[in-house]
Amino acid sequence: MQYREISRPLVVLVLVFLLVCGGIASRTQSAKNETTQGAAASASPSPTPKNREEVPQDSDEVVKVETNLTNIFFTAADKNKRFISSLKAEDIRVLEDGQPQEIFTFQQNIELPLSIAILIDTSISEQRTLPDEKAAAQAFLENVMRATKDEAAVVSFTGDTTLEQGFTGNMDRLRRAIDRVEFVPPSGYIGGGVVVNGTPPISGTNQSIAGSTAVWDAVWATSEELIGTSAEHTRRAIILLTDGDDTSSRMKMHEAIERALKADALIYAIGIGDRYTFNVNEGSLRKIAEQTGGRAYFPKHERDLNDAFAQIQKDLREQYLVAYSPTNKARDGSYRKIEIQVVNPDLKQQNLKLNYRAGYFAKTTGPEPTTTRKRSGDQ
Repeated sequence: MQYREISRPLVVLVLVFLLVCGGIASRTQSAKNETTQGAAASASPSPTPKNREEVPQDSDEVVKVETNLTNIFFTAADKNKRFISSLKAEDIRVLEDGQPQEIFTFQQNIELPLSIAILIDTSISEQRTLPDEKAAAQAFLENVMRATKDEAAVVSFTGDTTLEQGFTGNMDRLRRAIDRVEFVPPSGYIGGGVVVNGTPPISGTNQSIAGSTAVWDAVWATSEELIGTSAEHTRRAIILLTDGDDTSSRMKMHEAIERALKADALIYAIGIGDRYTFNVNEGSLRKIAEQTGGRAYFPKHERDLNDAFAQIQKDLREQYLVAYSPTNKARDGSYRKIEIQVVNPDLKQQNLKLNYRAGYFAKTTGPEPTTTRKRSGDQ
């Protein structure tokens, strides 16, 4: 085989040509890569929103989340107390401190998760009715609780407030907690609502506090220390079983209402007690329920008690949610009065009863509490 001799100048020329072509190809590929990466970045979805705890407290996003929307839940019923489930956004008008507000969201929330605190008065006035109250409370929770979605807590109170069971979705734990609730007679109690003066026992705590009733303290403590730790994005409610005869609270009723409003909790009051010896304070129970957007019930028989719980269950499931951005943007902690009016002429003639909280407290410029938790399991 013969080999041709290639001249050195020709070899150098070929090498230069190859180097130039390689450089052009490299720059072209680099430009393509940059173009591809830029397109991919613009086409990719935005990052997952941060949890509230991860967002810096001085960022604009926190202000937007905390101030731009006010959520109001309400129910609608006709004169026969039948629920109306056909309302539309254009059928109502929302006013805050008398000023019309633009509605951003209007929907019916049947599947909203629930966080329910059952408050059971165990003072002397409840001695006769306590077994029926416990049975009705258990039946209520068994009917309303949905596994892995809802949660409940059990609290008992006389002059003191006792947490029997923290928030859990475990129905067995809730049953056991309600079973534990019992009437503890105060020192000197001889029955029939009669307490005679005597020396309290030396050992243990002074049982005389069991003879008093601190309703507003119990509501305040539950709203502050329990409801505030319930799962985020749930419908919060307090079921208050008592005769409403407060004898020893350090907190006033308006302070209990204010704390419940700040916790965004409805209060459903069931006025029940020993009617043979004690009176039910219907006025106070109606006020604390209506001011927070709940209702008050005054059952006279066991059947009435079960009906009250059934009505509360329906109330919690068949609510409307209306959300608006307040025209008053001040973060001053002031109380804002809310009014929802029916503007549809046909519906106005039906004299519908709308049930909702009377107002709310605006956010303040201080740091927000971080005690709320996500629904992650039973406690």
